[in-house]
Amino acid sequence: MSIKEKLISDNIPKHVAIIMDGNGRWARQRGNDRTFGHEHGVESVRSAVEGARELGIKYLTLYAFSTENWNRPKEEVNALMALLVHAITEETDKLNENNVRLRVIGDVESLPGEVQKKLNGSIDRLADNEDLTLILALSYSSRWEMTDAMKKVAAKVEQGALKADEITEETFQAHLNTASYPDPELMIRTSGEQRISNFLLWQIAYAELYFTPTLWPDFRKENLFDAIYEFQQRERRFGKTSEQINEENAQKA
Repeated sequence: MSIKEKLISDNIPKHVAIIMDGNGRWARQRGNDRTFGHEHGVESVRSAVEGARELGIKYLTLYAFSTENWNRPKEEVNALMALLVHAITEETDKLNENNVRLRVIGDVESLPGEVQKKLNGSIDRLADNEDLTLILALSYSSRWEMTDAMKKVAAKVEQGALKADEITEETFQAHLNTASYPDPELMIRTSGEQRISNFLLWQIAYAELYFTPTLWPDFRKENLFDAIYEFQQRERRFGKTSEQINEENAQKA
């Protein structure tokens, strides 16, 4: 029996987030520069999207380019931007055929004009699709996002539209880039690194974390199925005891 066949259909996470790590190491192992790894990582994105659709996952967020990545060598950044434009152009038809909607979180205005143009065109074209929402985190970091949200909340307080003592967790969350999406239940990081790297820090407060040694260009939907299987073996308590969770499950049965 395959891992996919072992999965419990009514316990599939609605939202999965992935830190796509290991492109550079994968390329160096093959005697090539980092761009070679980024190019081959596109196939992994295709496979992950396909696997997510097969399982009925509704939201898939991919950490594609962080605000810190702007500090990488200019040649690599330029190659990444060019690859992004090419990938968007090449993949939009396939995403549309598979009823996938595209969204972006991050400081989009910092991206080159050609990238913004391609992104907006694809977002508009795929807007009515419903099977899966693919969210690309581009020029994104959680600290940037939370700082941006605080500025928006502070502006409302300054304008008199909101009182300081009226600010709640819900108020803050409503001003995040991800306000329209449910929080991820599962966060996957490839390449064996075990850190969050400034990714969705607010949103993954109660997410299950899954770290795999697989480098991103080698990641396929079967690896996604492995992560979902591991997710289903865990007890998610949200601060409660196991006994409380068992009692609640018994009442639902």
